[in-house]
Amino acid sequence: MSRSTSSEFFEVPESLWQRVEPLLPKYRVSPQGGRPRLPMRKVLAGILYVLRTGCQWKAMPREFGSGSAIHDYFQKWAESGLFEKLWRLALEEYDELVGIDWQWQSLDGALTKAPLGGEKNRPESDRSGQIGCEAVGLGRRCRRAVGRRYRRRECA
Repeated sequence: MSRSTSSEFFEVPESLWQRVEPLLPKYRVSPQGGRPRLPMRKVLAGILYVLRTGCQWKAMPREFGSGSAIHDYFQKWAESGLFEKLWRLALEEYDELVGIDWQWQSLDGALTKAPLGGEKNRPESDRSGQIGCEAVGLGRRCRRAVGRRYRRRECA
């Protein structure tokens, strides 16, 4: 039984590739030589893989190519406005096929605080000014609080 790979699952369909390929920048072969460029279809597949799965660039499967190289392509394509062009073309095509009511639109989203996030340089808490070791149980040693190593205290 053959296992399907990530690149097979996230392969760019021919119909999509025919629409996207003419919009991609054309890269020339360097006269100085060097490493050959990645195939643009694999680069696009790698970018779509990261956008679909949310994985980190360097954690993407090597079947697409180097994560950092594909990230470089993504940055250049984003700066050139390629993804905005693709979005605009997709909207125009959808509008022709199904129709978009441009008079009324809705946007859905959720903004929440990061679970472990916090603001930097926030004010100190309102806890008491006591510093560790006030109540040490039997058979336990006194431990200093992190960042308080220069204060000398006697343990109870």
